[in-house]
Amino acid sequence: MTRLHDLHAEQGQSPWLDNLRRAWIHSGDLADWVERGVRGITSNPSIFQKAMTGTDAYDEQFRELLAGGASTEDCYWTLVVTDILGALDVLAPVHAASGGVDGYVSVEVDPSLATDTDGTIAAARALDERIDRPNLYVKIPATAEGIPAIRQMVAEGRSVNVTLIFSLERYAAVMEAYLSGLEACGGDLSGVSSVASFFISRTDSEVDRRLDALGTDEATALRGRTAVAQGQVAYAMFRDAFSGPRWEALTARGARVQRPLWASTSTKDPSYPDTLYVDTLIGPDTVNTLPDATLEAFEDHGTVARTVDADPAGARAVLAAVEAAGVDLADVARVLEDEGVAAFIASFDDLLATLADKAATF
Repeated sequence: MTRLHDLHAEQGQSPWLDNLRRAWIHSGDLADWVERGVRGITSNPSIFQKAMTGTDAYDEQFRELLAGGASTEDCYWTLVVTDILGALDVLAPVHAASGGVDGYVSVEVDPSLATDTDGTIAAARALDERIDRPNLYVKIPATAEGIPAIRQMVAEGRSVNVTLIFSLERYAAVMEAYLSGLEACGGDLSGVSSVASFFISRTDSEVDRRLDALGTDEATALRGRTAVAQGQVAYAMFRDAFSGPRWEALTARGARVQRPLWASTSTKDPSYPDTLYVDTLIGPDTVNTLPDATLEAFEDHGTVARTVDADPAGARAVLAAVEAAGVDLADVARVLEDEGVAAFIASFDDLLATLADKAATF
């Protein structure tokens, strides 16, 4: 038993791996992670960019696809789907043993569609139907245009990972999209699942930068506290949203809660503890998706204790103090969302360019 097992068994939180490489699937390393307590996998365009550009593991399949007349972009998606299918196979036993709670693998739609509702719906539907596995999550960004797409996918009975959430206001809209999507979905709801990925460390990076610019003692004292406080308040919102008559009517039809998923949980500031964004956000019905280095750190010296709802009033007080000090959290969320979407688009475009260059050498 590892701390990752304890995290789930004692506190009801599921540790997921925020990384995927083809070599891990073939070597058995991914299966080893699952044996050590990992209960799901998330991926994104940046992860695939690193995986495909740093190895020749994809070259043989890439050559075959090109020889068959596939375009560079079609090749990319086939390479991605192949990895996702391999990971889904590894996680399938976890999905079965957990009764469909865990064992999911996430794949993201084309990031350039982040402001295109209809395009996102079509892409998410196509990915879901192409892969067609019960433990697949299609990732849809929580942009204003992504919210209706999330609702539509849930209404169609499809499982989604809602990504790039940076504000409490947008998180409320994400939960409402899930709930209203379930209400619009006919029949048994037990096959529909979702997580809402609230990004953590990036919030502190941006808020700390603004606090440093203020230069006051009050601002300095608030460094490194916003992201955790926002996550803890989000958890309180989650508990409220998934309770009461409206939710009970859905559970009678087999509905599952949309678990909060803490994403971007590696520390960006080296002065902060490397397990800061794990130790402080532990609680039932949550997921924490961690890069492999952070998983290793938590397994070595993390603290397994319920912390996510230890002091919700204190968490709200921190957010109020940050605003009072002169940091506009709504603007922080807007900037981070724009940067997050742009970063994934850049990774996607760069990878396609790299594949095109490699195709030319073939």
